[in-house]
Amino acid sequence: MADTTVKIDDTTRDILRELADAQGLTIKDYLARLADEKQQERALATATAVFRRVINEPGTIEAFDAKYGGLPPRARDTGQAA
Repeated sequence: MADTTVKIDDTTRDILRELADAQGLTIKDYLARLADEKQQERALATATAVFRRVINEPGTIEAFDAKYGGLPPRARDTGQAA
């Protein structure tokens, strides 16, 4: 993959350099890692939104419980996930 140049102000460059240095990375590698992390965060946010929508559909929880036996007894008692 070819490299490209991005124009940023000196303050932003210095911040990025400091952040990259703290992780022992070049700015290039730091930005690549940051982009990957942000992409994963966006995918997780999308999956979370879909999950919340699905579990709020009538009958979904009941169908899950019927198929998989519901939550373990401890989770049922505390209201927390297993």
